Amino acid sequence: MATQLEILLDKIKDLENELVEELQKQQEEFSYEIRKRRVYFEKNVIIRHKEYAKRLLSYISDAPLKHILSAPLIWSCIIPVILLDVTVSIYHWVCFPLYGIPKVKRQDYIVFDRQYLNYLNMVEKINCAYCSYVNGLFAYLQEIAARTEQFWCPIKHARRIKSLHSRYQKFISYGSAEKYRAEIEAIRHDFKDLQ
Repeated sequence: MATQLEILLDKIKDLENELVEELQKQQEEFSYEIRKRRVYFEKNVIIRHKEYAKRLLSYISDAPLKHILSAPLIWSCIIPVILLDVTVSIYHWVCFPLYGIPKVKRQDYIVFDRQYLNYLNMVEKINCAYCSYVNGLFAYLQEIAARTEQFWCPIKHARRIKSLHSRYQKFISYGSAEKYRAEIEAIRHDFKDLQ
């Protein structure tokens, strides 16, 4: 029998899925469709979008000085981000098969699709690609970490945490020693919901 906590976590997951479905309905409103991970707009929408594109020189000359001065700092973060990506990806490729943990599909988290927006200029498209990569990468890494935690330490926290990852509902309650010893092996391999 499911606990109240498990019921609430299931409701949250259902609401997240419902939210994603609702966001997908925007395809009709903004006249685009997705085929083979590529976005296609209607021709009249493309023409209208191009009217909103800001010329590169205007974009740069209108930018506040603090944005221009801070850009190198923002972009310097790409180096540790790439190193983190490579390190965790190697761990993921090597260790997940050893542990019998299903691999995380990178393409489900790191999505590049803003280049199809014709109302963005080249600098905006490059900045959007950067944000898509970094935020997608962090979501991808969080899922790798969540599956790792489920395998090695599936115990809920005693203290309140700001957000829950995708595997947290499977974890054993904090302080439940008997249940931990009785169920640890089953929980380590409980990835049926991912298939």
